[in-house]
Amino acid sequence: MNRLPFSKQVAVISALVEGNSIRATSRMTGVAKGTILSLLEDVGTACAEFHKVYGAAPHEEARRYSPATYVGATAATIVGNPDPKHISTSYVERQNLTMRMGMRRFTRLTNAFSKKVENHAYQVALHFMHYSFARIHKTLRVTPAMEAGVSDHVWSLEEISDLAK
Repeated sequence: MNRLPFSKQVAVISALVEGNSIRATSRMTGVAKGTILSLLEDVGTACAEFHKVYGAAPHEEARRYSPATYVGATAATIVGNPDPKHISTSYVERQNLTMRMGMRRFTRLTNAFSKKVENHAYQVALHFMHYSFARIHKTLRVTPAMEAGVSDHVWSLEEISDLAK
C-alpha cells in the first residue's frame, strides 16, 4: 500500500485545521481528494478517541449534578462544584462562534459542506484537538489542555498527525 509522506500529511492536516475544504486542500497540496478523506478519517478517529480517553472529569467527592437529557443521548453524571458566577451561556455561544469561524462547513450558505456525517465528525474531532492542544489562546497564554493540566506542552501538527499511526 502506498503511504503519503509524513510532511505531506502534516501539510494536509494544517490546511484542514485552517478551515479549508477538501477540494481546496487538494488543490493546495496536490494530494488526491480520496487520500485526504482517508487521512481525515484516520486522524479524526484518533483525535476523537484521544478526547474520549483523556477528556473525562476527575472523580472527586463533591456535589453532583446531572445535565439535561437530550433525546437519543445518554445522560451522564458530572462531578464538580460549579461557581454560579461562572455559569453563563456566553461560554457556549463563544465556543459555537469559534467553531463556525474555524470550520467553513459550519458557516451558513456555504459550499464547503460535509457530504457524509462521518467526515463531519472527523473534522470536528480534528478541530477540537487542534483547538485544545495546539492553539495558544490569548487570554490563557497557553493551550486549554495545558491550563487544565492534561498536557505539559503545546502540541505541533506533527504530533497530531502522529496520532493516526
